[in-house]
Amino acid sequence: MAKRDYYEVLGISKNATADEIKKAYRRLAKKYHPDANPDDKKAEENFKEAAEAYEVLSGSDKKARYDQFGHEGMSNVFGQGGFTWSNFTHFGDVEDIIGGLFGQEAFGNLFGRARGGRTRARKGADLRYDLEISLKEAAFGCEKRITVPHLVTCDTCRGTGAKPGTQKATCPHCQGQGQVRYAQGFFSVSQTCPHCQGEGSIIKTPCPNCMGQGRIKKSETLTVKIPQGVDTGSHLRLAGKGEAGEKGGPPGNLYVVLIVKPDKVFTREGSDLMVEKPITFSQAALGAEVSVPTLDGKEVKMKLPAGTQSHKVFRLRGKGIVGLHGQGKGDQFVRVIIKTPGRLSQEQQELFKKLSMLEGNELKEDKGFLESLKGAFGG
Repeated sequence: MAKRDYYEVLGISKNATADEIKKAYRRLAKKYHPDANPDDKKAEENFKEAAEAYEVLSGSDKKARYDQFGHEGMSNVFGQGGFTWSNFTHFGDVEDIIGGLFGQEAFGNLFGRARGGRTRARKGADLRYDLEISLKEAAFGCEKRITVPHLVTCDTCRGTGAKPGTQKATCPHCQGQGQVRYAQGFFSVSQTCPHCQGEGSIIKTPCPNCMGQGRIKKSETLTVKIPQGVDTGSHLRLAGKGEAGEKGGPPGNLYVVLIVKPDKVFTREGSDLMVEKPITFSQAALGAEVSVPTLDGKEVKMKLPAGTQSHKVFRLRGKGIVGLHGQGKGDQFVRVIIKTPGRLSQEQQELFKKLSMLEGNELKEDKGFLESLKGAFGG
C-alpha cells in the first residue's frame, strides 16, 4: 500500500504555518486517540500516521528534506523499518494537546505513561551541532573531531537516580499506581500523581552524583567522517549520540550540520568551480600558455588563443567537485581578467607609445552607434 503524503494526512497545504500544522494534528489526535477509540486498530493506525506526519512537518530540517525528496528522504531519519514511537520527539506537544482536550491525564499518555500509570522509558532528545569546514574538505572529504556536551546516563546509579545500595520506595500517595483518581460529579477522572510524577515510586536517598536525576552533563569527543561532495546544509546523523534517554530509554541522535566556508580563490556553483585568472595585454593579444590553480593544489596549463578578450571564460573538464555519493564530477571554469599595469618602466612606456602610433592613436566612432544615440535623444 502506497504511503500517503504527510500534508494529505494532516489535511493541510504545503504553505501551512507552524500553528496550522499543530492545530491540524490537535484535531486528528482528538479524533483518533486510542483511549477515545478502545480496541479500534484502524484509529490507532491513524493516530500513529498523524504523529509521523506531525514529527516531520513540525521540524524545519525534516520538513525541508521531505519537501525535497519525499518519503525517500525519510529513510535515513527513521531507518529502513520506518517510523516508530521511539522516533517521536514531541512528547511535550502531545501532553499539551491531549491534556488541553480532555484534562491532564484523563485518558493517559500513550507515550509516557503505561496503562497502569507508571512512567515509561523515554527516548533522549536529538541534538544539533553546526560544523564549519573548508571548500577543499567538502570537495574531497575528511575526518573532523568535535566535542559535544550532552546528557549521559549517570554511571554511579546507572540511571535510577537512587544512591547505590538503596532502593526506590513505593509512593504512599498513589500506592505505586502513578495515578490518583478524583470524583467530579458523575465522572471519575484519573490524573498523574503529583508526588511521584507518575513514577509510582519515590527516591528517599538520591544519588549524590546526579542528585536523583539519573543523568549528568558530560562532554564527549567524537570523530565525524565527512564524505566528498557535501555542501552547506548537508547533515550527518550520528545515531545514539544525542541526549541519554530517561528511565532507561534509548538515547537521541546527533545531527551534524555542515557549513562550507567561502574560499579565497574558488567560487562553488553546485559541482562546478569558478576561478579568475589575471593575464597581461600581451598574453591576451598574442596568445599564451598560462598556469591555473586547481582545488587539489596542482596547477594545470591552459592555452589562450591570440586575441583573447577580458572576462572570457574557459572550461577545464573534470576539474570540479565529485557529486555527493560519487555521482559525477563537475568542471572548473576559468575567467581571464586583463590587468592594466599600474606602473610602467621607461622601456614599456616607449613600447606602448609605439603601439599607440601603430593603432592610429585614435578610436574610430561607430557610425551606426552614433545614429542610434541621435534617435534616442531626438537628434
